[in-house]
Amino acid sequence: MQASNSELITPNSLIRCSWAGSDPLYQKYHDEEWGKPVYDDKILFEFLILEGAQAGLSWITILRRRENYRKAFANFEVKKVAAFDDQDVERLMNDAGIIRNKLKVNSAIINAKLFIEIQKEFGSFSNYMWHFMPGKEPLQNKIVSMSDVPARTEISDAISKDMKKRGFKFFGTTICYAFMQATGMVNDHLLDCCAR
Repeated sequence: MQASNSELITPNSLIRCSWAGSDPLYQKYHDEEWGKPVYDDKILFEFLILEGAQAGLSWITILRRRENYRKAFANFEVKKVAAFDDQDVERLMNDAGIIRNKLKVNSAIINAKLFIEIQKEFGSFSNYMWHFMPGKEPLQNKIVSMSDVPARTEISDAISKDMKKRGFKFFGTTICYAFMQATGMVNDHLLDCCAR
């Protein structure tokens, strides 16, 4: 009996967005998380911390340290991170498992406090983020090649502007758009990508 086409395809031969490369960690993230809508505040807070840490670095650099960030930042419990003090900052600055940038470390704590304020104002951080989206729905972009993927949009401009006004750090429009991609507010998978 002849195998069907679907049986001949192995996970490594699937068509993926080119940025996923051949690194199994990157491929798993691409296939299972990137572009999938997230409404859970804990996961949104995790990506807020990770995207801020990524500023100026490659995403794989942060992805490889994700578990270290989870341990260093109280399993991404926003109230615990918001309560971090000078001793915690010192501990984080001595933690070789994360990016030891004092501005980024301090911004994570500031952003945690502001995250809680938004939760109080909007009922959840998810409500706040998704209210920027037309119909509160993810945008399904028609990406034919990776050169079609924008670095920012009018929506990311509006979100980052509002967040900056509220005092958030390390969340400019480019980081905001990466956050939107990571949390599925936009789907920028290639049209022929297996994870679309």
